[in-house]
Amino acid sequence: MDESEQINVIDVKITPYRFLKPKTTEKILNEIYKLKGQQRVLIHGPSIPKKVFYGPGKGHVVNHTDRKEINVKGCDVELRVMVGEIIVTVDMSELKEFMNNLKDILETHMPCDYYILIGVFTRTKTTISDYLKYGNNFENSIDRRYIGLVDSHSKTSETVKVIK
Repeated sequence: MDESEQINVIDVKITPYRFLKPKTTEKILNEIYKLKGQQRVLIHGPSIPKKVFYGPGKGHVVNHTDRKEINVKGCDVELRVMVGEIIVTVDMSELKEFMNNLKDILETHMPCDYYILIGVFTRTKTTISDYLKYGNNFENSIDRRYIGLVDSHSKTSETVKVIK
């Protein structure tokens, strides 16, 4: 995605009034990936750790029912968060058709009320963290959709799952 393409995208944020269960998340994500115009899908929510990190239970395994593996577009994805938001980056030229189809999907699969916001919710320009993670002059060597996504100290495989 070059600079001219980047201007022609917008984010659609879907926020349900409660956290989504893994099965519901799987259904909605698979349907979103079928839509024309979507370029990137992000899910946000509070972390579901494997182990307790602090306090009297430090080191004990957390048996959370929502930390499951789901299958999105034939790719297994471990849910490491309770899904509270889904952000879809959409090509502006496809937005109207995308929104019509998205509303149909949500009416069919969303078990609760929700609201949709349209705007810019993800980073579109390189950050200092990007330079820390990828080094100088990385802009042409990586996919622009990765800009601003990861912490400079994390392993990308821990926080980003690429679904083709």
